[in-house]
Amino acid sequence: MRLTLRVLSALLRYPDATVQDMAPELAGLLAADGLLSTEQRAALQPLLDGLASADLLDAQERYVALFDRGRAVSLHLFEHVHGESRDRGQAMVDLRDRYEAQGLEIAAKELPDYLPLFLEYLSVLPPAQAAEELAQPGVILSALAERLEEKATPYAAPMRILADLAGAGGEAFEIAPADDPDDLAALDAAWEEEQVRFDGPVAPGAADCPQVAGMVERMLAQEPVRSQIHG
Repeated sequence: MRLTLRVLSALLRYPDATVQDMAPELAGLLAADGLLSTEQRAALQPLLDGLASADLLDAQERYVALFDRGRAVSLHLFEHVHGESRDRGQAMVDLRDRYEAQGLEIAAKELPDYLPLFLEYLSVLPPAQAAEELAQPGVILSALAERLEEKATPYAAPMRILADLAGAGGEAFEIAPADDPDDLAALDAAWEEEQVRFDGPVAPGAADCPQVAGMVERMLAQEPVRSQIHG
């Protein structure tokens, strides 16, 4: 499971030269790990092929257009639960502490609730604990997979696989509303309004969903298990 989580993390992060160079080898690594079915690995192939063959700047532009312009498919998990409220800020501090308890440090300028970072953290845990913690944001992963599938993007495949690994089937959760990618002025205004704020309202739907009401609390309440990794 450890290797599969790291591959999925690499596929979902901002593409760089390292990911592009590794892309042709990732299918073989997944097959060797043995966690995913033949069908799941085949579903990832369009994304792997696209990353390997695309111009890097084009791949990066597509990634930013998909994940960073608005919140509809944000890869920051707590944003779908807390929005920009103060609770999200505390939850991120607590999650960062959990990373550090495993000997991990966030080297990139990313927030702790960024999904690829969370997957890296899970990859150092014992498999049973990793599976348990992956299941906690399962309803969010499922909702993100559905929205990415609606967008017909190859990034839907790794998200659907994560939702399946999390055991999230048939559970509804209302993530941020879909954005109009052509209304850049509205998107800029929304980001300016909420930027660096932690005192805003909770994300729509979070308070009404019993599965999510205590999800972050459960994610952070688990007793950390120390590993031999030291950064």
